[in-house]
Amino acid sequence: MDLVGDVLRVSGVRGSLGVRIEAGGSWSVLLDDYPGAALHAVVAGGAWLTVAGGEPLELTAGDVVLLSAGTRHGLSSAPDAEARPCDPAEAARVRSIGEALRLGSPPARTRIVTIHYDCDHAAGTQVLNELPDLLHVGADAGAAGFDDTVRLLGRELAHPQIATTAVLNSLVDIMLIQLMRAWLPTRPADRRGTWLGVLDDPIVREALEQIHADPGRSWTTATLASAIAVSRATLSRRFPAAIGQSPGAYLTRWRMDLAAARLRDTRDPVEAVAAAVGYNSVPAFSRAFVRARGQTPGRYRASRDRHQTSP
Repeated sequence: MDLVGDVLRVSGVRGSLGVRIEAGGSWSVLLDDYPGAALHAVVAGGAWLTVAGGEPLELTAGDVVLLSAGTRHGLSSAPDAEARPCDPAEAARVRSIGEALRLGSPPARTRIVTIHYDCDHAAGTQVLNELPDLLHVGADAGAAGFDDTVRLLGRELAHPQIATTAVLNSLVDIMLIQLMRAWLPTRPADRRGTWLGVLDDPIVREALEQIHADPGRSWTTATLASAIAVSRATLSRRFPAAIGQSPGAYLTRWRMDLAAARLRDTRDPVEAVAAAVGYNSVPAFSRAFVRARGQTPGRYRASRDRHQTSP
């Protein structure tokens, strides 16, 4: 059971290729106009990242940073450069024709690829929202596959070939996974008390695997503990210490997230969705869903349909 992959899918994490920057000489740009998280991969040269309230961070080729949604930040050629707002119309134009946003003066010595990630922020079980406001993985991290992915991303953009769009769409998703693989082992303290704390406790991880494999089962803390051959007291103690919530609270949140994903992505009847997440009574399921999402299942599905069909 791939727990992280499961949560990324159900919480609706999606990535999209943003603007590419090619810069030389003296340059700067302020970036704050996207609601999701922003990833910047430096594929050549170097840059300085500035975030309000923090010290400038020097980035070199192969470095990747991920900033949480809404983080106002700038990229520049020098730590003391005054960042100028990005021209959204120009950024949209060059992105639509597959070109780079050119800053400063030629020749271009720095090349940066931006990827945006967003998710269903109402989902109770998250990975993206559990990451720090600023996540930095250096080119020297030594994580298998991380540097290869950054180089492949740069080569694919610099030298488009057959099916480059398909390759880039896949690399957008792979880049987030590789970034997490490189960063997570280095910061165990940052994981405790969040969903990512499951990575530190094999007992809790096994319990979550049971829940994810059969979310419709009538789980209790006792039956879950029995399924993984530990005492109820052990599971009751270790579960909240690892991920900040009880087994029962997690089960309810996960069921509602699964239900929201099925309502969003399928045309399954509400009765089938309710049964799949352990509710034999549609009214009971509807009450639980309203508590989690603030809408009835039918209204939630209709609102998702309108969102997906809006221009």
